[in-house]
Amino acid sequence: MSTVLPRHIRWRSLFVLALVLGSLLWPLKLLAERYYLERLIEQHRQTLDLYVANLLGTLHRFEVLPEVLVRLPEFADVLKTPDQAATRAAANALLKRIEQQSKADVIYLLDARGTTLVASNWDEHDSFIGRNFAFRPYFRQAMQGQLGRFFGLGTTSGKRGYFYAYALREGEQILGVLAVKVDLDATEVLWGKGPEQLLVTDEMGVVILSSRDDWRFHATRSLSRVEQELIAANRPYGTPSPPSLRLQDNQWLTQARALKEVGWTVSILAPQRLLTTAVREVMLVGAAMLLALLLLLAVLIQRRRHYLERQNQDARARRELEIRVLDRTAALESLNTRLRAEVHEREQTQQALVQAQDELIQAGKLSALGTMSASISHELNQPLGAMRSYADNALLLLQQQRSEAVRDNLEQISQLTQRMARIIAHLKAYARRESPKPEPVELDLALEDSLALLERRLAKLGITVQRDVPRGPHWVLAGDTRLRQILSNLLGNAVDALSEQAGERRLCLRLQVQGEYVRLVLRDSGAGFSPEALQHAREPFFTTKARTEGLGLGLAICDTLVRAVGGELSLANHPDGGAVVTLQLHACNATSAASSPQQQLQ
Repeated sequence: MSTVLPRHIRWRSLFVLALVLGSLLWPLKLLAERYYLERLIEQHRQTLDLYVANLLGTLHRFEVLPEVLVRLPEFADVLKTPDQAATRAAANALLKRIEQQSKADVIYLLDARGTTLVASNWDEHDSFIGRNFAFRPYFRQAMQGQLGRFFGLGTTSGKRGYFYAYALREGEQILGVLAVKVDLDATEVLWGKGPEQLLVTDEMGVVILSSRDDWRFHATRSLSRVEQELIAANRPYGTPSPPSLRLQDNQWLTQARALKEVGWTVSILAPQRLLTTAVREVMLVGAAMLLALLLLLAVLIQRRRHYLERQNQDARARRELEIRVLDRTAALESLNTRLRAEVHEREQTQQALVQAQDELIQAGKLSALGTMSASISHELNQPLGAMRSYADNALLLLQQQRSEAVRDNLEQISQLTQRMARIIAHLKAYARRESPKPEPVELDLALEDSLALLERRLAKLGITVQRDVPRGPHWVLAGDTRLRQILSNLLGNAVDALSEQAGERRLCLRLQVQGEYVRLVLRDSGAGFSPEALQHAREPFFTTKARTEGLGLGLAICDTLVRAVGGELSLANHPDGGAVVTLQLHACNATSAASSPQQQLQ
């Protein structure tokens, strides 16, 4: 038999294993730091390349503009005749157009003493005209025959900009300098809203562009006395002594790129927490996996102990079971006798249940037969009424010896008996839930025949029938028997509703052809549908008539027949009063072959 290990030995081994696995977290930390640091460096390198390319592209775009513009004769004329107002006005307008086309911030022309004569912002409140910029380095460089370059804060506009300047010569003589100011604010907008920060410092280590406004024009290092004097003389920052930008190196991961062309340095500063957070997440995942492994081992050890304990318990239980089996054998023998009696009793109960089920099935058949009988009675009432009318007419006509008219009435009775046979056959199919095959039928003829059956009732009740039926014939996909049954029920319901209406009685019939559908709209001048009738009119045995006048099956049967041929039956009340019943069927032609309902309605 297996024995259980002492508890202290098992848990001591688990503790030693936890120490061994925990020591693996340190190399995991080193690997995670190296991996995420390389990812951050590569990501920031790509971002730095894109920003540097955009910044240099902006600067290079305007680098040759001053050298090109000094060749225009309009500017030389201004420098030669500065007192000519017309010449200066034309030059101002020209600079304005060039500024708008080149997207420069300001373009202006200075004389040899550094005073602005014309400028593209001549019509603005901070115009450069009349201002002297001889103290600017770009002016001095241009007067020395070089391309002047300078970054600084505008003394007039207060806006940052990068300046290009080029001398305008006549022979060996320098007449003046044309300067272009480039707006660099847009380059800061390109920087995103992430945790990383952007710094662009000039040759003196002063921040000139930054993603943070509070870092701008701060010195990243200590300035020498010579540099402070240059700042005071050139005034590039708006302050003679830029404050120091105190950044803690242990909080930032810095990458820098030197722009030798302009003497600037572009730097990206990423918070140290980007790295530490990622490494911390890896460590947490590793620790969680280690903890899960230890928990799994603990569970396995515990289950092993329980397994061994269960084996011992099972052995004891088997011995006890053998003893109990002997005791139970005698009890089972007596129990078998009682079970036989219960089985016999259940067999008798089962036979009674089967007999009850047969009686329920027979009751369901009788209920279905009653429903079908009610339907046949309702559907045959109208043809029987018409036959009675034709028979009465035939007797009167025989007394008047009008044999031709008697023959017509007898033919109508014969047709009605055929129709009753078709109705009975259709009601049998309806009771079996069959889907009769649709076939083309002429709606105009079926409508006239249905009205003819109701002709005596219409005349007796004084109902005026108004027809709005375009010239036909109009063929629909339904079936002759089904369509006549539907029309007879709908017209009969309308006549029943008008019979309860006092005053003028009208029945309006309107036929509409709309695309692939034919719509027959029946409107009466009766009281219309009640809210309850609109909700339950399609349900079998729902009726608003007296119990001796209707069974409530007409609209239910009509709705079933219409849907079987892919049509639609809608009920509503007209705003001016009266009920509106709309019958919509698929249009077809007389020669179209009748196929299955699914094929016809696709």
